[in-house]
Amino acid sequence: MANHKSALKRYRQSEKRRTHNRVYRNRVRTLVKKARTTIQSGGDLTAAREVARTAIRDLDMAASRGTIHPRNAARRKSRLMKQLAALEAKS
Repeated sequence: MANHKSALKRYRQSEKRRTHNRVYRNRVRTLVKKARTTIQSGGDLTAAREVARTAIRDLDMAASRGTIHPRNAARRKSRLMKQLAALEAKS
């Protein structure tokens, strides 16, 4: 635990940011997982597109906030779109 006043303040700030960012990170994980399972089930193509679109929107939001690295978001979006394109080619 920190001893200096400035270090204590920094600890409080980082804890607040960590809990705030956790909401966005968990939301992104959930939506990407939902999109992946929808695509892999091979069911409705329009539903898969819509779920992928919401996941990509949330990835962009998390990257713009600094919750995740922009390249991390780009990599996840790329993988998601690759899976979606494979589903569209199959259909």
